[in-house]
Amino acid sequence: MQDELSDKRIVIFGLARQGKALARFAVGVGAKVIISDMRTEEQLRGSLDEIADLPVELVLGEHPLSLLSTTDVVAISGGVPADSPIVQEAYRRGITVTNDSLEFMKRTPSTVVGITGSAGKTTTTALTGLMFQATGRRTWVGGNIGQPLISDLATMEPGDIVIQELSSFQLELWTKSPPVAAVLNVTPNHLDRHKNMAAYTRAKSNILRFQTHQDVAVLSADDPGAEYMERVTPARVRKFSLEHRISDGAFLSDEQIWLTDGKDSWSLCHKDEIPLRGRHNILNVQAAALLADSLGVGKEAMRSAIRDFSGVEHRLELVRMINGVQYVNDSIATAPERAIAAIDSFTEPLILLAGGRDKDMVWESWAGIVSARVRQVVLFGELGRQLEEMLRDCKTANEQSPQIFRVKSLDEAVILASSNARPGDVVLLAPGGASFDAFVDFSARGEKFRQLVNDLA
Repeated sequence: MQDELSDKRIVIFGLARQGKALARFAVGVGAKVIISDMRTEEQLRGSLDEIADLPVELVLGEHPLSLLSTTDVVAISGGVPADSPIVQEAYRRGITVTNDSLEFMKRTPSTVVGITGSAGKTTTTALTGLMFQATGRRTWVGGNIGQPLISDLATMEPGDIVIQELSSFQLELWTKSPPVAAVLNVTPNHLDRHKNMAAYTRAKSNILRFQTHQDVAVLSADDPGAEYMERVTPARVRKFSLEHRISDGAFLSDEQIWLTDGKDSWSLCHKDEIPLRGRHNILNVQAAALLADSLGVGKEAMRSAIRDFSGVEHRLELVRMINGVQYVNDSIATAPERAIAAIDSFTEPLILLAGGRDKDMVWESWAGIVSARVRQVVLFGELGRQLEEMLRDCKTANEQSPQIFRVKSLDEAVILASSNARPGDVVLLAPGGASFDAFVDFSARGEKFRQLVNDLA
Protein backbone atom coordinates (compact mmCIF):
# COMPACT_ATOMS: atom_id res chain seq x y z
CA MET A 1 0.00 0.00 0.00
CA GLN A 2 1.31 3.44 -0.91
CA ASP A 3 2.48 5.59 1.98
CA GLU A 4 0.70 8.90 2.52
CA LEU A 5 4.02 10.74 2.03
CA SER A 6 4.59 9.19 -1.40
CA ASP A 7 5.01 11.85 -4.10
CA LYS A 8 4.58 14.58 -1.46
CA ARG A 9 6.98 17.47 -1.00
CA ILE A 10 8.21 17.54 2.61
CA VAL A 11 10.41 20.21 4.14
CA ILE A 12 12.34 19.05 7.21
CA PHE A 13 13.56 21.83 9.48
CA GLY A 14 16.63 20.84 11.48
CA LEU A 15 19.33 18.32 10.56
CA ALA A 16 19.64 16.68 13.96
CA ARG A 17 19.31 12.91 14.43
CA GLN A 18 15.50 13.12 14.19
CA GLY A 19 15.64 15.10 10.96
CA LYS A 20 18.14 12.71 9.40
CA ALA A 21 16.05 9.67 10.36
CA LEU A 22 12.86 11.18 8.95
CA ALA A 23 14.62 12.24 5.75
CA ARG A 24 15.83 8.70 5.15
CA PHE A 25 12.35 7.29 5.79
CA ALA A 26 10.63 9.88 3.59
CA VAL A 27 12.99 9.27 0.67
CA GLY A 28 12.38 5.55 1.09
CA VAL A 29 8.60 5.96 0.64
CA GLY A 30 8.95 8.19 -2.40
CA ALA A 31 8.68 11.71 -0.98
CA LYS A 32 10.56 14.70 -2.38
CA VAL A 33 12.66 15.89 0.59
CA ILE A 34 14.06 19.33 1.28
CA ILE A 35 16.16 19.82 4.41
CA SER A 36 16.64 23.28 5.85
CA ASP A 37 18.94 24.15 8.74
CA MET A 38 20.03 27.49 10.18
CA ARG A 39 23.59 26.19 10.39
CA THR A 40 26.04 26.45 7.51
CA GLU A 41 27.54 23.68 5.41
CA GLU A 42 30.78 24.00 7.37
CA GLN A 43 28.97 23.62 10.69
CA LEU A 44 27.02 20.59 9.42
CA ARG A 45 29.90 18.74 7.78
CA GLY A 46 29.54 15.52 9.82
CA SER A 47 25.74 15.41 9.54
CA LEU A 48 25.84 16.03 5.81
CA ASP A 49 28.21 13.09 5.35
CA GLU A 50 25.58 10.83 6.96
CA ILE A 51 22.95 11.72 4.34
CA ALA A 52 25.28 12.05 1.35
CA ASP A 53 23.62 9.04 -0.30
CA LEU A 54 20.13 10.59 -0.17
CA PRO A 55 18.62 12.53 -3.11
CA VAL A 56 17.60 15.52 -0.98
CA GLU A 57 17.68 19.27 -1.58
CA LEU A 58 19.54 21.34 1.01
CA VAL A 59 18.78 24.90 2.09
CA LEU A 60 21.35 25.90 4.71
CA GLY A 61 22.00 28.99 6.80
CA GLU A 62 18.35 30.13 6.68
CA HIS A 63 14.68 29.08 6.72
CA PRO A 64 13.28 31.17 3.81
CA LEU A 65 9.50 31.51 3.52
CA SER A 66 9.81 30.50 -0.14
CA LEU A 67 10.21 26.90 1.10
CA LEU A 68 6.49 26.88 1.89
CA SER A 69 5.37 27.86 -1.60
CA THR A 70 4.89 24.33 -2.97
CA THR A 71 5.20 22.29 0.21
CA ASP A 72 2.71 19.62 1.31
CA VAL A 73 4.23 18.78 4.70
CA VAL A 74 6.53 20.53 7.17
CA ALA A 75 8.43 18.43 9.71
CA ILE A 76 10.37 19.93 12.60
CA SER A 77 13.17 18.44 14.64
CA GLY A 78 13.27 18.83 18.42
CA GLY A 79 15.47 21.92 18.29
CA VAL A 80 13.00 23.89 16.12
CA PRO A 81 10.21 25.56 18.16
CA ALA A 82 6.65 25.08 16.97
CA ASP A 83 6.08 28.81 17.52
CA SER A 84 8.93 29.87 15.22
CA PRO A 85 7.73 32.27 12.48
CA ILE A 86 8.08 29.85 9.56
CA VAL A 87 6.24 27.05 11.39
CA GLN A 88 3.44 29.42 12.34
CA GLU A 89 3.24 30.55 8.72
CA ALA A 90 2.93 26.90 7.67
CA TYR A 91 -0.02 26.51 10.02
CA ARG A 92 -1.57 29.72 8.65
CA ARG A 93 -1.34 28.32 5.11
CA GLY A 94 -2.94 25.04 6.13
CA ILE A 95 0.23 22.98 5.61
CA THR A 96 0.49 19.81 7.68
CA VAL A 97 3.09 20.16 10.48
CA THR A 98 4.56 16.98 11.95
CA ASN A 99 7.70 15.35 13.37
CA ASP A 100 9.43 11.97 13.15
CA SER A 101 7.91 10.55 16.34
CA LEU A 102 4.34 11.32 15.25
CA GLU A 103 4.95 9.86 11.79
CA PHE A 104 6.30 6.73 13.46
CA MET A 105 3.31 6.52 15.80
CA LYS A 106 0.86 6.78 12.89
CA ARG A 107 2.47 3.82 11.11
CA THR A 108 3.87 1.31 13.56
CA PRO A 109 2.17 -2.12 13.61
CA SER A 110 3.55 -2.79 17.11
CA THR A 111 2.07 -2.00 20.54
CA VAL A 112 3.51 1.26 21.88
CA VAL A 113 4.18 2.18 25.48
CA GLY A 114 4.80 5.93 25.72
CA ILE A 115 6.68 7.55 28.61
CA THR A 116 7.15 11.23 29.39
CA GLY A 117 7.82 13.40 32.42
CA SER A 118 10.01 16.24 33.59
CA ALA A 119 12.38 13.79 35.29
CA GLY A 120 12.97 10.04 35.33
CA LYS A 121 11.69 9.17 31.88
CA THR A 122 14.94 7.72 30.53
CA THR A 123 15.47 5.45 33.54
CA THR A 124 11.83 4.35 33.45
CA THR A 125 11.97 3.75 29.69
CA ALA A 126 15.12 1.63 29.95
CA LEU A 127 13.77 -0.42 32.87
CA THR A 128 10.38 -0.97 31.21
CA GLY A 129 12.20 -2.21 28.13
CA LEU A 130 14.17 -4.72 30.24
CA MET A 131 10.95 -6.01 31.80
CA PHE A 132 9.47 -6.81 28.39
CA GLN A 133 12.75 -8.24 27.11
CA ALA A 134 12.77 -10.59 30.10
CA THR A 135 9.58 -12.18 28.72
CA GLY A 136 11.33 -12.99 25.43
CA ARG A 137 9.13 -10.59 23.48
CA ARG A 138 10.93 -8.57 20.79
CA THR A 139 11.24 -5.10 22.27
CA TRP A 140 12.28 -1.80 20.72
CA VAL A 141 13.45 1.03 22.99
CA GLY A 142 14.00 4.51 21.60
CA GLY A 143 12.46 7.87 20.77
CA ASN A 144 13.95 10.72 22.73
CA ILE A 145 16.77 8.35 23.68
CA GLY A 146 18.83 6.19 21.36
CA GLN A 147 17.91 5.88 17.73
CA PRO A 148 14.72 7.52 16.37
CA LEU A 149 12.23 4.67 16.10
CA ILE A 150 11.18 5.55 12.57
CA SER A 151 14.57 4.15 11.50
CA ASP A 152 13.40 0.65 12.53
CA LEU A 153 9.81 0.91 11.35
CA ALA A 154 10.26 -1.38 8.33
CA THR A 155 11.34 -4.33 10.50
CA MET A 156 8.72 -4.00 13.25
CA GLU A 157 5.93 -6.57 13.49
CA PRO A 158 2.50 -6.67 15.17
CA GLY A 159 3.73 -8.89 18.02
CA ASP A 160 6.55 -6.52 18.97
CA ILE A 161 6.49 -4.03 21.82
CA VAL A 162 7.83 -0.47 21.52
CA ILE A 163 8.94 1.52 24.58
CA GLN A 164 9.06 5.12 23.45
CA GLU A 165 10.49 7.98 25.51
CA LEU A 166 8.92 11.29 24.51
CA SER A 167 9.90 14.88 25.25
CA SER A 168 7.62 17.89 25.42
CA PHE A 169 9.20 19.11 22.16
CA GLN A 170 8.03 15.97 20.38
CA LEU A 171 4.62 15.82 22.04
CA GLU A 172 3.57 19.40 21.33
CA LEU A 173 2.62 18.30 17.78
CA TRP A 174 0.99 14.97 18.63
CA THR A 175 -2.53 14.08 17.54
CA LYS A 176 -2.35 10.38 18.50
CA SER A 177 -1.67 8.72 21.87
CA PRO A 178 -0.19 5.31 22.74
CA PRO A 179 -2.56 2.71 24.22
CA VAL A 180 -0.42 2.55 27.36
CA ALA A 181 1.30 5.74 28.49
CA ALA A 182 2.84 7.33 31.57
CA VAL A 183 3.35 10.90 32.70
CA LEU A 184 5.83 10.51 35.55
CA ASN A 185 5.73 14.09 36.83
CA VAL A 186 5.30 17.66 35.65
CA THR A 187 7.65 20.24 37.14
CA PRO A 188 9.05 23.43 35.60
CA ASN A 189 11.33 22.64 32.67
CA HIS A 190 12.07 24.03 29.20
CA LEU A 191 10.22 27.25 30.02
CA ASP A 192 12.63 29.07 27.72
CA ARG A 193 10.96 27.08 24.92
CA HIS A 194 7.36 26.72 26.11
CA LYS A 195 7.18 30.20 27.76
CA ASN A 196 4.95 29.11 30.68
CA MET A 197 3.89 26.05 32.66
CA ALA A 198 0.47 25.91 31.03
CA ALA A 199 1.97 25.46 27.56
CA TYR A 200 4.54 22.96 28.83
CA THR A 201 1.83 20.93 30.59
CA ARG A 202 -0.40 20.97 27.51
CA ALA A 203 2.44 19.59 25.40
CA LYS A 204 3.06 16.76 27.87
CA SER A 205 -0.65 15.95 28.07
CA ASN A 206 -0.84 15.01 24.38
CA ILE A 207 0.60 11.62 25.30
CA LEU A 208 -2.78 10.92 26.98
CA ARG A 209 -5.23 13.27 25.26
CA PHE A 210 -6.09 10.96 22.36
CA GLN A 211 -6.42 7.71 24.31
CA THR A 212 -9.64 5.67 24.45
CA HIS A 213 -11.57 4.01 27.28
CA GLN A 214 -9.74 0.74 26.48
CA ASP A 215 -6.32 2.30 27.12
CA VAL A 216 -4.23 2.77 30.28
CA ALA A 217 -2.72 5.97 31.71
CA VAL A 218 -0.08 5.69 34.44
CA LEU A 219 0.25 8.76 36.69
CA SER A 220 1.94 9.74 39.94
CA ALA A 221 -0.36 10.18 42.92
CA ASP A 222 2.38 12.28 44.57
CA ASP A 223 2.71 14.86 41.78
CA PRO A 224 0.37 17.90 41.60
CA GLY A 225 0.53 17.87 37.81
CA ALA A 226 -1.20 14.48 37.71
CA GLU A 227 -4.57 16.02 38.56
CA TYR A 228 -4.67 17.87 35.24
CA MET A 229 -3.44 14.80 33.36
CA GLU A 230 -6.20 12.67 34.85
CA ARG A 231 -8.81 15.09 33.53
CA VAL A 232 -7.32 14.92 30.02
CA THR A 233 -7.52 11.17 29.44
CA PRO A 234 -10.59 8.93 29.09
CA ALA A 235 -8.40 5.86 29.79
CA ARG A 236 -8.19 3.68 32.88
CA VAL A 237 -5.90 5.55 35.30
CA ARG A 238 -3.39 3.59 37.36
CA LYS A 239 -1.32 5.51 39.91
CA PHE A 240 1.97 5.03 41.73
CA SER A 241 3.00 6.54 45.05
CA LEU A 242 5.46 6.58 47.93
CA GLU A 243 3.00 8.43 50.14
CA HIS A 244 -0.43 6.88 49.64
CA ARG A 245 -2.03 3.46 49.48
CA ILE A 246 -3.33 3.08 45.92
CA SER A 247 -6.49 1.20 44.89
CA ASP A 248 -5.32 0.55 41.30
CA GLY A 249 -1.59 0.86 40.79
CA ALA A 250 1.63 0.68 42.83
CA PHE A 251 2.45 1.83 46.35
CA LEU A 252 5.04 1.45 49.12
CA SER A 253 4.09 -0.31 52.34
CA ASP A 254 6.31 -1.98 54.96
CA GLU A 255 9.32 -1.15 52.75
CA GLN A 256 7.83 -3.29 49.97
CA ILE A 257 6.59 -2.20 46.55
CA TRP A 258 3.05 -3.49 46.07
CA LEU A 259 0.99 -3.72 42.89
CA THR A 260 -2.78 -3.91 42.80
CA ASP A 261 -5.39 -4.06 40.04
CA GLY A 262 -8.25 -3.04 42.30
CA LYS A 263 -8.99 -6.63 43.29
CA ASP A 264 -5.76 -8.45 44.08
CA SER A 265 -2.53 -7.08 45.56
CA TRP A 266 0.93 -8.61 45.50
CA SER A 267 4.45 -7.64 46.57
CA LEU A 268 6.92 -6.96 43.77
CA CYS A 269 10.12 -6.47 45.77
CA HIS A 270 11.66 -4.87 48.84
CA LYS A 271 12.82 -1.33 48.16
CA ASP A 272 16.37 -2.30 49.13
CA GLU A 273 16.44 -4.77 46.22
CA ILE A 274 16.45 -1.81 43.82
CA PRO A 275 20.11 -1.30 42.85
CA LEU A 276 19.62 2.40 42.03
CA ARG A 277 20.07 5.16 44.60
CA GLY A 278 17.35 7.59 45.63
CA ARG A 279 13.65 7.67 46.43
CA HIS A 280 12.97 9.02 42.96
CA ASN A 281 14.18 5.71 41.55
CA ILE A 282 11.63 3.82 43.67
CA LEU A 283 9.00 5.86 41.84
CA ASN A 284 10.63 5.01 38.51
CA VAL A 285 10.48 1.29 39.37
CA GLN A 286 6.81 1.59 40.36
CA ALA A 287 5.96 3.32 37.08
CA ALA A 288 7.86 0.76 34.98
CA ALA A 289 6.16 -2.12 36.81
CA LEU A 290 2.72 -0.63 36.23
CA LEU A 291 3.36 -0.16 32.51
CA ALA A 292 4.60 -3.73 32.21
CA ASP A 293 1.77 -5.14 34.33
CA SER A 294 -0.80 -3.32 32.20
CA LEU A 295 0.35 -5.37 29.20
CA GLY A 296 0.61 -8.72 30.98
CA VAL A 297 4.29 -8.94 31.98
CA GLY A 298 4.66 -11.44 34.84
CA LYS A 299 6.11 -10.89 38.30
CA GLU A 300 9.32 -12.84 37.75
CA ALA A 301 10.18 -10.97 34.55
CA MET A 302 9.74 -7.67 36.40
CA ARG A 303 11.80 -8.84 39.37
CA SER A 304 14.58 -10.13 37.12
CA ALA A 305 14.75 -6.79 35.28
CA ILE A 306 14.87 -4.82 38.54
CA ARG A 307 17.67 -6.98 39.94
CA ASP A 308 19.73 -6.72 36.75
CA PHE A 309 19.20 -3.02 36.11
CA SER A 310 22.32 -0.95 36.77
CA GLY A 311 20.94 2.33 35.48
CA VAL A 312 21.71 4.32 32.36
CA GLU A 313 24.59 6.55 31.40
CA HIS A 314 24.92 9.99 32.97
CA ARG A 315 22.32 9.26 35.69
CA LEU A 316 23.92 8.90 39.12
CA GLU A 317 26.67 6.96 37.36
CA LEU A 318 29.70 6.15 39.50
CA VAL A 319 32.61 7.03 37.23
CA ARG A 320 35.45 6.15 39.54
CA MET A 321 36.66 5.98 43.13
CA ILE A 322 39.96 7.87 43.53
CA ASN A 323 41.74 8.11 46.89
CA GLY A 324 38.53 7.34 48.75
CA VAL A 325 36.48 9.91 46.79
CA GLN A 326 33.51 8.89 44.64
CA TYR A 327 33.07 10.80 41.38
CA VAL A 328 29.42 10.58 40.26
CA ASN A 329 28.06 11.68 36.88
CA ASP A 330 24.47 12.95 36.88
CA SER A 331 24.79 15.16 33.82
CA ILE A 332 21.12 14.38 32.99
CA ALA A 333 20.19 16.70 35.88
CA THR A 334 19.28 19.60 33.60
CA ALA A 335 16.69 21.15 35.93
CA PRO A 336 16.86 22.17 39.61
CA GLU A 337 14.44 19.40 40.66
CA ARG A 338 16.65 16.76 39.07
CA ALA A 339 19.69 18.15 40.86
CA ILE A 340 17.81 18.09 44.17
CA ALA A 341 16.88 14.43 43.60
CA ALA A 342 20.55 13.64 42.96
CA ILE A 343 21.65 15.44 46.15
CA ASP A 344 18.99 13.62 48.17
CA SER A 345 20.37 10.28 46.96
CA PHE A 346 23.51 10.63 49.11
CA THR A 347 24.26 10.76 52.82
CA GLU A 348 28.00 11.29 52.29
CA PRO A 349 29.61 14.76 52.33
CA LEU A 350 29.09 16.36 48.91
CA ILE A 351 31.10 18.56 46.61
CA LEU A 352 28.53 19.64 44.03
CA LEU A 353 29.43 20.73 40.49
CA ALA A 354 26.57 22.92 39.24
CA GLY A 355 25.89 25.32 36.40
CA GLY A 356 25.40 25.32 32.66
CA ARG A 357 22.68 27.34 30.91
CA ASP A 358 19.39 28.42 32.49
CA LYS A 359 16.02 27.44 30.98
CA ASP A 360 14.03 30.05 32.94
CA MET A 361 13.92 27.70 35.90
CA VAL A 362 12.96 28.38 39.53
CA TRP A 363 16.06 27.94 41.71
CA GLU A 364 14.97 28.92 45.25
CA SER A 365 14.32 25.36 46.47
CA TRP A 366 17.61 24.23 44.94
CA ALA A 367 19.49 26.99 46.77
CA GLY A 368 17.91 26.02 50.08
CA ILE A 369 18.77 22.33 49.66
CA VAL A 370 22.33 23.06 48.55
CA SER A 371 22.86 25.46 51.45
CA ALA A 372 21.67 22.88 53.95
CA ARG A 373 23.18 19.73 52.49
CA VAL A 374 26.33 20.39 50.43
CA ARG A 375 29.83 20.89 51.89
CA GLN A 376 31.25 22.69 48.86
CA VAL A 377 29.74 23.84 45.58
CA VAL A 378 31.75 24.57 42.45
CA LEU A 379 29.80 26.66 39.94
CA PHE A 380 30.62 26.77 36.22
CA GLY A 381 29.18 27.97 32.94
CA GLU A 382 26.67 30.72 32.16
CA LEU A 383 24.68 30.08 35.35
CA GLY A 384 27.67 30.44 37.65
CA ARG A 385 27.24 34.07 38.69
CA GLN A 386 23.45 33.81 39.12
CA LEU A 387 23.69 30.72 41.32
CA GLU A 388 26.53 32.21 43.35
CA GLU A 389 24.44 35.27 44.18
CA MET A 390 21.49 33.10 45.14
CA LEU A 391 23.59 30.87 47.39
CA ARG A 392 25.24 33.85 49.06
CA ASP A 393 21.79 35.28 49.81
CA CYS A 394 20.93 31.95 51.47
CA LYS A 395 24.18 32.05 53.39
CA THR A 396 23.12 35.07 55.41
CA ALA A 397 20.09 33.18 56.71
CA ASN A 398 21.66 29.75 57.06
CA GLU A 399 24.87 29.27 58.99
CA GLN A 400 25.27 25.72 57.67
CA SER A 401 26.19 26.93 54.20
CA PRO A 402 28.68 25.46 51.75
CA GLN A 403 31.91 26.93 50.60
CA ILE A 404 31.23 28.49 47.19
CA PHE A 405 33.67 28.54 44.29
CA ARG A 406 33.07 29.81 40.77
CA VAL A 407 35.08 28.84 37.70
CA LYS A 408 34.60 29.20 33.96
CA SER A 409 34.48 25.61 32.73
CA LEU A 410 33.74 22.04 33.70
CA ASP A 411 37.45 21.25 33.32
CA GLU A 412 38.34 23.81 35.99
CA ALA A 413 35.47 22.62 38.20
CA VAL A 414 36.72 19.02 38.26
CA ILE A 415 40.31 20.05 38.99
CA LEU A 416 39.22 22.33 41.85
CA ALA A 417 36.86 19.74 43.32
CA SER A 418 39.55 17.04 43.24
CA SER A 419 42.02 19.28 45.05
CA ASN A 420 39.45 20.01 47.78
CA ALA A 421 38.01 16.49 48.14
CA ARG A 422 38.68 14.34 51.21
CA PRO A 423 38.32 10.55 51.59
CA GLY A 424 34.63 9.75 52.07
CA ASP A 425 33.44 12.68 49.94
CA VAL A 426 31.28 12.44 46.82
CA VAL A 427 32.08 14.77 43.94
CA LEU A 428 28.70 15.01 42.24
CA LEU A 429 28.11 16.46 38.78
CA ALA A 430 24.43 17.43 38.99
CA PRO A 431 24.44 20.71 37.04
CA GLY A 432 20.77 21.72 37.24
CA GLY A 433 21.28 23.71 34.04
CA ALA A 434 21.23 22.74 30.39
CA SER A 435 24.48 21.84 28.66
CA PHE A 436 24.14 24.09 25.61
CA ASP A 437 26.46 26.84 26.83
CA ALA A 438 29.42 24.53 26.23
CA PHE A 439 28.24 21.11 24.97
CA VAL A 440 25.95 19.75 22.28
CA ASP A 441 23.87 17.89 24.89
CA PHE A 442 23.96 16.50 28.43
CA SER A 443 25.57 13.25 27.30
CA ALA A 444 28.52 15.11 25.76
CA ARG A 445 28.91 16.95 29.07
CA GLY A 446 28.80 13.63 30.93
CA GLU A 447 31.38 12.11 28.62
CA LYS A 448 33.67 15.08 29.23
CA PHE A 449 33.24 14.63 33.00
CA ARG A 450 34.18 10.96 32.69
CA GLN A 451 37.27 11.86 30.72
CA LEU A 452 38.33 14.51 33.23
CA VAL A 453 37.85 12.14 36.17
CA ASN A 454 39.78 9.33 34.49
CA ASP A 455 42.57 11.77 33.72
CA LEU A 456 42.82 12.48 37.47
CA ALA A 457 43.71 8.85 38.06
